[in-house]
Amino acid sequence: MEDKASETKNKNMNIVIIGGTGLIGSKVVNILRQRGHEVVAASPSSGVNTLTGEGLAEALKGAQVVVDVANSPSFEDKPALDFFETSGRNLLSAEKSAGVKHHVALSVVGTDRLTGSGAGSLSGYFRAKMAQENLIKASGIPFTIVHATQFFEFVKSIAQSATGGSTIQLSSVLMQPMASDDVAAAVAEVALGQPVNGMIEIAGPDQIRQDELVRQYLSATGDARKVVTDDNAGYFGIAVNDQSLVPGDNPRLGPTHYEDWLKRSTA
Repeated sequence: MEDKASETKNKNMNIVIIGGTGLIGSKVVNILRQRGHEVVAASPSSGVNTLTGEGLAEALKGAQVVVDVANSPSFEDKPALDFFETSGRNLLSAEKSAGVKHHVALSVVGTDRLTGSGAGSLSGYFRAKMAQENLIKASGIPFTIVHATQFFEFVKSIAQSATGGSTIQLSSVLMQPMASDDVAAAVAEVALGQPVNGMIEIAGPDQIRQDELVRQYLSATGDARKVVTDDNAGYFGIAVNDQSLVPGDNPRLGPTHYEDWLKRSTA
């Protein structure tokens, strides 16, 4: 007899993707549709706004699974907190009314380790993500929170955030980044499985230091800026160590290696 998880995977499911037009959301929508599921790509542009609640009840009608990959438009402390708390409350309340059976949310590996630094750092954003996770845990809706490491696609913004003139000051903190395609595949897989009422970590296949990650990107893209290693530079202004940005034991690993992704994306 098949187990429950594969039984679930074989049935056509109604799944709503909040943030369904973004980088990860659009990929998750495509994967799930290709597998024959009924998928609603919900976002403000399709008339579904989790901040105001507009269109939510309509979008969630008959949904068994909701996948929330929406991100705050601002990384500033207060707007990010307002976004994740307000949209989280509205979404979870609408899910309760609709009888949703599984809430899947995408968050960040090390979120709980990145909340401590002060003004001018990204720590307020991670505090906002923690607030979102706490709302999910308290909602009573069966859930799975997927913690992903940094995406390869954001290496450019890591470089940008640390650039002064022609140099980029970065720490050599350990990372285990992954391709957004692999993030989307993992999220889709989780959406088709049973809720774990806890957290799953996903990461790339290789660990690499942040300064080296950016060096390889600059080299592949023909960018003349130089990376200067400064271990006080942290990560977006947050004090970090070699445990901060990498997953714990037994993460689910994506198949894409950074050097292969670089070759593909700079071809």
